[in-house]
Amino acid sequence: MAMSATFAGMDAIPLEPVGLHEGTPLPAGEAGASLARVHAVLQQHLPTGEVAIYEAGGGADSYLPAQLIRRGRVTVVDIDPVQLANNGYASTRVEGDIQVQRFAAGSFDLVTTYNVIEHLPDVAAALQRFAEALKPGGLLLVGAPNPRSLSGFVTRVSPHWFHVWYYRRIRGHARAGHPGEPPFPVHYHPLVLPRRLKAYLEPLGFETLYERVYESPRYAEMRQRLPLLASLMDAATDLMNLALLGKVNVRHGDYHLILRKRAPSADQGA
Repeated sequence: MAMSATFAGMDAIPLEPVGLHEGTPLPAGEAGASLARVHAVLQQHLPTGEVAIYEAGGGADSYLPAQLIRRGRVTVVDIDPVQLANNGYASTRVEGDIQVQRFAAGSFDLVTTYNVIEHLPDVAAALQRFAEALKPGGLLLVGAPNPRSLSGFVTRVSPHWFHVWYYRRIRGHARAGHPGEPPFPVHYHPLVLPRRLKAYLEPLGFETLYERVYESPRYAEMRQRLPLLASLMDAATDLMNLALLGKVNVRHGDYHLILRKRAPSADQGA
């Protein structure tokens, strides 16, 4: 899966430079390009004034545009107290579990969960909470790893200590694995797969506005930091893709998905 049909018309939306809030690194490669398109879709569909935003598992970083954060009333819920303590932009910070955290119905214009759902043992429960909290016409932004990729497979089958080693030795994050620092343990619930996620949300009244599966930013990072290793990885993944006859691109390790909660029809409201 490369992208949904809903992506085709997105080229008509003007792009602004991707500006994230201070301290959040811009994703490398295709991830940054897709994130710019995500920002454009949000710009097109969100209200122009103050926006009520729920960052589920938001922690200390936000991948939303800086201008949206500035006009947003942001609520962050995270289970990690260190991540919350490092958050400098939210107006409300809640230490809690997004699988059970409830808000009044119709509280938010935007719910975003970015690099979070792969860590949840009960993704369905979190999605139910998000659906309740969104206003009719509100948007749900999901950024997550693609389980059907080489990085997704390796992450699923390898122990957590290997993830910490990778972050420290390959990505160069000296504090990886320390309290409040990634990587965090993963579960990879079946609903993390984009098509299953969409199928689960459709009966809850959601329609897809944007979808793109793209090359993991880890490849672009590796090409900059470790070009020889990156060349070997590119060659190996090219062979894998050839063997798979183009049905799957094993480098497509992450995805963005924006869904809109439909307003009730006149018949439903009667």
